[in-house]
Amino acid sequence: MVLNEQVAVAVAVFILIYALIISEKVHRTVAALFGASIVLFIGVVPWEKMPEYLDLGTLFLLIGMMMIVNTAKESGLFEFIAIKTAKFAKGSPMKVLILFSVVTALVSSVLDNVTTVLLLTPMIIYITRLMDVNPIPYLLAEIFASNIGGTATLIGDPPNIMIGSAAGLSFNEFLLNMGPIAAVDLVITLGIIYLIYRDAMRITQVKMERIQSTIQMLREDEAIRDRELFKKSVVVIVAVVLLFFVHDRLGIPPAVVALSGASFLLLWSRMEPTEILEKIEWTAIFFFMGLFIIVGSLVETGVIDDVAHWLLGYVHTTGEAIVMVTWFSAVASAIVDNIPLTAAMIPLIKSMGASMNVYPLWWALSLGACLGGNGTAIGASANIVVLGIAARERLNITFMDFLKVGLVIMLSTVGVGMVLIWIRYVGV
Repeated sequence: MVLNEQVAVAVAVFILIYALIISEKVHRTVAALFGASIVLFIGVVPWEKMPEYLDLGTLFLLIGMMMIVNTAKESGLFEFIAIKTAKFAKGSPMKVLILFSVVTALVSSVLDNVTTVLLLTPMIIYITRLMDVNPIPYLLAEIFASNIGGTATLIGDPPNIMIGSAAGLSFNEFLLNMGPIAAVDLVITLGIIYLIYRDAMRITQVKMERIQSTIQMLREDEAIRDRELFKKSVVVIVAVVLLFFVHDRLGIPPAVVALSGASFLLLWSRMEPTEILEKIEWTAIFFFMGLFIIVGSLVETGVIDDVAHWLLGYVHTTGEAIVMVTWFSAVASAIVDNIPLTAAMIPLIKSMGASMNVYPLWWALSLGACLGGNGTAIGASANIVVLGIAARERLNITFMDFLKVGLVIMLSTVGVGMVLIWIRYVGV
């Protein structure tokens, strides 16, 4: 098949599968696997290149952390933390929302977003059921906060790691440039969530007193079902988190850290592996696999490169480039995976260095690539994982339900972030 035909097939498959996902007439995992099988069968993505596009590091990181979380869950660890949190917030729905969002953002700034939501989602579901409030706004806030927190630091999100490596940017540079933007965007996000869901979080004084009475009667110690497993889970989770902090210095990939922690916890706890493996969100894993291959077909045929080159051909000044890079990367990241997008944008920004100052463009790329994922239900890995866990708990958040909130969040946070970058590097 000639290149032009491959381009047509890759684009057609992508549009078809995306339409199926939006319509929800077909399960998104089935749609993604169907699209992947087409581009593999026709040869748009050569079989030998499939591992390159599958992003095995992300997949194994997901599997490892899901195994750890599912094992720790059996001990009552997450119920213990949830009850502690509810008592600290004194049963206030808004305080719980703010507390979990801030914690999510802070943890996501130093850990992988997926790891963060895997640890916190079970707690959020438990605590909202305990308080008898709608869990949807809390789960959405967690997703948005995880993506915002990941924007703040060099190690918070894979695109930032790629940008930092390519541009020679330090951890402190990222923190000083993107940290304040992330903080402002988190406040904006919480404000929007409150405005949209304020009725769902508004409770009567009688219900508040009942919630507080119920929470005070709960004993977090009694939530622990297996004390030995509880202690072992805490030790392994803390060790894994610490290794995530220093994995780059040790030369150990995050996926290896997660899989090692999972296997060690299974060995130490002597839990039945079949029981734990059955609880892995396999539908999310296979959705990622299918989506990665479909996006890989766009990379393989040069579609992403061509679109980026075409758009950036219209800019002539640093200010224009900030706008173009920010919004192109944001909109594209809401549709395709931000890792191949960032890989395509990096050499283009470097090539613009001959005619303009590209330093602020790295922050524009980070902003768009990381926060664009808040726009749609499949825009970021954290989104898919949280929605998958929610579905298993019979909490259905449709693509359109997510889009109605996510698009507002994306436009607001990316817009404000771009203005802050513009003011700092171009002027008022």
